[in-house]
Amino acid sequence: MTPAPWRDPALPAATRVDDLLVRMTLEEKTAQLYGVWVGAATDGDGVAPLQSEMSSSYDWDELITRGLGQLTRSFGTAPVDPALGAQALARAQRRITEAGRFGIPAVAHEECLAGFTAWQATAYPVPLAWGAAFDPELVEELGRRIGDDLRSVGVHQGLAPVLDVVRDLRWGRVEETIGEDPYLVATVATAYVRGLESAGVVATLKHFAGYAASAGARNLAPVRAGARELADVTLPPFEMALREGGARSVMAAYNDTDGVPASADPYLLTELLRDQWGFTGTVVSDYFGVGFLQTLHRVAGSEAEAAHRALEAGVDVELPTLKCYGEPLVAAVRAGTVPESLVDRAARRVLLQKCELGLLDEDWRPETGRPVDLDSPGNRALARRLAEESVVLLDNADGVLPLAPDTRIAVIGPRADDPLAMLGCYSFPSHVLTHHPEVPTGVDIPTVLDALRAELPDAKVTFARGCGVTEPDRSGFAEAVARAAEADVCVAVLGDRAGLFGRGTSGEGCDVADLGLPGVQGELLDALLETGVPVVLVLLTGRPYALGRWRDRLGGVVQAFFPGEEGGPAVAGVLSGRVGPSGRLPVSVPRDPGGQPWTYLQPPLGLRNEVSNLDPTPLYPFGHGRSYTTFAWEAAEVPEAEIGTDGSYDVAVTVRNTGGRAGAEVVQLYLHDPVASVTRPDVRLIGYRRLELAPGEARRVTFRFHADLAAFADRTGTRIVEPGALELRLAASSADVRHTARLNLTGPVRRPGTDRHLRCETEVEPVS
Repeated sequence: MTPAPWRDPALPAATRVDDLLVRMTLEEKTAQLYGVWVGAATDGDGVAPLQSEMSSSYDWDELITRGLGQLTRSFGTAPVDPALGAQALARAQRRITEAGRFGIPAVAHEECLAGFTAWQATAYPVPLAWGAAFDPELVEELGRRIGDDLRSVGVHQGLAPVLDVVRDLRWGRVEETIGEDPYLVATVATAYVRGLESAGVVATLKHFAGYAASAGARNLAPVRAGARELADVTLPPFEMALREGGARSVMAAYNDTDGVPASADPYLLTELLRDQWGFTGTVVSDYFGVGFLQTLHRVAGSEAEAAHRALEAGVDVELPTLKCYGEPLVAAVRAGTVPESLVDRAARRVLLQKCELGLLDEDWRPETGRPVDLDSPGNRALARRLAEESVVLLDNADGVLPLAPDTRIAVIGPRADDPLAMLGCYSFPSHVLTHHPEVPTGVDIPTVLDALRAELPDAKVTFARGCGVTEPDRSGFAEAVARAAEADVCVAVLGDRAGLFGRGTSGEGCDVADLGLPGVQGELLDALLETGVPVVLVLLTGRPYALGRWRDRLGGVVQAFFPGEEGGPAVAGVLSGRVGPSGRLPVSVPRDPGGQPWTYLQPPLGLRNEVSNLDPTPLYPFGHGRSYTTFAWEAAEVPEAEIGTDGSYDVAVTVRNTGGRAGAEVVQLYLHDPVASVTRPDVRLIGYRRLELAPGEARRVTFRFHADLAAFADRTGTRIVEPGALELRLAASSADVRHTARLNLTGPVRRPGTDRHLRCETEVEPVS
């Protein structure tokens, strides 16, 4: 029997899907537009706020007779053995294919922000740590490994990466971002997308767009960013990840911008995303985002109207479970209030993606019976390397570090002996296992205390907790001070506890009023400093905290942004000197707890001046990080150059390791635009390259600057390249400039198109 054209893999995908669509009923088409969250609770401590009212009841056996678009988080909802979970997912897929007329399986999606959010899966460093590593190639390998693990158990789509650019460090989800600079976010996120997609998994860019610029740093709050901020800061990472990374899905954000919710914004989701950028994949809602158009944004008066607004704007799939795209949408189409063409448009996009994934092929079968190891030795080795590269040595004022191998060390603090101190909010132990205290963690997570004892077996290491993360109890101070006073050096391990919706100090819904250390941890640090013993501060956090209060009082400061399951050994390796610190700050570290929002991307009026008593200058600037070795930078003096507004220019520097240890230097290239038609950031990152150098080794790195990298949105919102003077600054941080090249752009004002240069290409060559 000849199969129907839609089953024929030899035909173009568009032909197959067009043939399938005309055969489907309205109910079967709408069934492709929602997910179902099997096993998710609708009440109790484990559910998100508003989850109960946003979930509809359904009869699973009856529902799947229409088909099903997506299966939500089969592994990320409750602890399940990975091999058994793969078998259960395969059984669910067989039931779906057997129940529907067309036998089309669902797309299975999972969270994979810092690793596959599943029990016994590798817990990698959070994205803020990826930014600190300044190593896109390593992040690409990370994406590939995570993608391979997802595919090994039957998952097709990963809800990552986060491309939000930090605008206010008080926001709880800072840990999920890559940093405060759009170029760093763009290049690192694009690398992750390439890795995930190379494994055959659909990468989902989130949150599109503006979510991190929420008013007051509150989760799911209005955004008051102007058109130029959106064009120059918010949108470039998404554009690069689509154009260069090949991401096949985008998640519409929760926020509204200037009164228009992202999920109901046809300019954002259709005109810009599809018509201008050429995106052909699927747009999915953030969880319950379609229903929120009615309940939170109040731009729709009913579930059917919310479905209409979202479909019209360009949201193809409602996640995580059916609500508005189910019966309310079907009834509205039958009543003539919602055009069926909108359903057809979304269903076509969904089915095209299923066709790409092989889910329309007659011989598709779920993979079962394969051995499953989601925390392989290769995964752990990668987690260790990324953690090591991401640890930032902020200061080593007294040369206390590295620690002597046979010294007396007092390890103090609430984060020193807690495995969860290593993990971010979207790791499985922090995200799910807190509601299953009877279940073991599933992966081995050495603490800083354990790792330091293993790292320095000849040292005498004592420990006292001192206080909790947020609790006001100071009764442990006395023991902590006593242990510190007996030691040669005190290592104070302080920081965050990741959680959800106020159950932690960092994570989704864990926004803060200021950037003071949580609880009484700052008071504990003061007490330790009073002993006169050198204190090394180790921070395990999801955001930077204000440290100006302790400036010049600490022997050393080490910052690790939730470094994952191998973070303990990575931090201990930096403390011992086995690991040369090479991380660089992806976010500025403030002096004072208040004064937010502030990032380094400030125009002149945002910098320190004489007309205000408030100094916003950070304590440690974006891009900052120290090393245990030294580097010499050598750049040839060149006269001022002249290029056209569509021209390019090469700027180079030679970096030599002049110390006695191996180390890594991160060469950063910043743009300074002295005069422009609108205010511009004083400096902004446009290129970087991480150089691993042995003692005495030198390499020359060349940056190829294209005038497109100087483009910005003008007063009308049009992206332009203006003629005029520019400076290219080779720097070790945004505030540590080593060499400057001056350019003059000549010719007319130019409007670069969507094919413009998005990155500064680099070339590295050895130097004798």
